Amino acid sequence: MERYQVIIVGGGPVGVALAVDLAQRGVEVLVLERHREVGRIPKGQNLMHRSLEHFAAWGCVDELRSARLLPPGYPIGGITGYRNLAGEHWYLPEGLAGAGAYFSEANERLPQYRTEEVLRVRLGQLRSATLRFGVTVTAVEQDAEGTRVRFVTDEVPDREEVLAADYVVGCDGARSLVREQSGVSRRSRDLDQKMVLAVFSSPELHEWLARFPERTTYRVLDPAHAGVWLFFGRVRLGETWFFHGPVPRETTAEDTGTILELMHAAAGVDFACEFEHIGFWELRIDVATEYRRGRVFIAGDACHSHPPYGGLGLNTGLEDVRNLGWKLWAALGGFGGDRLLDSYSAERQPIFEQTGEQVIAAWVDDDAAFLARYSPERDPEEFALAWGARTGGEMAPSWYEPHYDASSIVVGGGGVTGIRGEHQFTARAGHHLAPCQLSSGKDLFAELGDGFALLAFDASEAAAVIASAAAATGVPLVVVEDSYADDRLRYGARLVLVRPDHFVAWRGDAPPEAPEGLLRAVTGR
Repeated sequence: MERYQVIIVGGGPVGVALAVDLAQRGVEVLVLERHREVGRIPKGQNLMHRSLEHFAAWGCVDELRSARLLPPGYPIGGITGYRNLAGEHWYLPEGLAGAGAYFSEANERLPQYRTEEVLRVRLGQLRSATLRFGVTVTAVEQDAEGTRVRFVTDEVPDREEVLAADYVVGCDGARSLVREQSGVSRRSRDLDQKMVLAVFSSPELHEWLARFPERTTYRVLDPAHAGVWLFFGRVRLGETWFFHGPVPRETTAEDTGTILELMHAAAGVDFACEFEHIGFWELRIDVATEYRRGRVFIAGDACHSHPPYGGLGLNTGLEDVRNLGWKLWAALGGFGGDRLLDSYSAERQPIFEQTGEQVIAAWVDDDAAFLARYSPERDPEEFALAWGARTGGEMAPSWYEPHYDASSIVVGGGGVTGIRGEHQFTARAGHHLAPCQLSSGKDLFAELGDGFALLAFDASEAAAVIASAAAATGVPLVVVEDSYADDRLRYGARLVLVRPDHFVAWRGDAPPEAPEGLLRAVTGR
């Protein structure tokens, strides 16, 4: 039986990104994907700063930026308007746009299908990766020795084939067969609203929205819809748009008049348009209770699915990839223990569970409460004051700072794993490492490598002790030495141990009493 180290079920952006992450480290990985062509619906467009750091690590960030459809430098962000986009009440939320200094890459915007195309090209450049199309997986099995994936192909649909792997990862979407067959349950919040996704062309809408500063999305809060968003998003400047909005349950794709009426109401003006696609989705939030069962893992929409609010779908899936990829590599390479694999679910599951409730559902609830409480007709002065104090928008809030303080593979975290925090330059165990410039003028992130990295600022002797412990425990480690001055002072420590996903594993000013114990702890042994 043909065997791989990892088989990934699902070749969307999350599945292919995971394959890239693994194959760059030499892992023999196979991706099984049912569809031969990339879907052309322009979803998953907002890529946060952190996601662009991933693409830099995967060696294709320039290619990703070149694939954008909007002009370079076009402002990314949104306008929020009251009742429609013709009124006097609107604002420009900042959200995470103000957090850019804490990341090594700027954010980006492009349709998901363009992102997928870039990832597929990158995967094709890596020798240890294989991507097979026209494959439908029918079963996933596991035992103590490994896993087996059963599937049929488009060419021979009546003959079941079997492949083996050390591990399987389900990146097969919200209806994940891998999740279901692994017996993983989900918790859900159903907001009981059918939503339309319309893709259309309309130069007239572009001309109308010139009344606002240039932005990529335009969101409407209408009291008639109790906090459920209506919003337009740009795909191609001046031409193509998408629209999301609530519709009656009986609405079908043939009801273009009803959909256009809703779009006109949101815009506050009638405009001509030509529909390219009409689809529907349910306003609900689902999160898996765990992301690992033995040798089987899930990632992306197989773990968590939700409304396309805040740019939190694809970005969250890509963060799953960066968290899981190095842990599988470590386990396969013999320097990561079972506790390291457990930490994937322990770190990532609480992040989305909190994101779903405290960000996405909270947006709907808070907007509904605001619209019920304040009205420009009922009390114009009270409404103006309350509206002027609003900062929420279509991007994650400024306090959104996922961290793993309570993780078993973080030393010195001493807190909780969660999403509420504060972006800082200080290196904190369990938190994302902020960028800095080295005295050579180089970007620190470019020097970190694929494995662990030890930042040593005027600490050569201490670095040698930890490097020796890494060699003794088989942990791949690169040491980045520099002076403890300028930007490096902001880290607040002379020694910073950085995980392969660029989160801080440990920090200090002197080596720990048991350096080998430190290396074993951060690799789950």
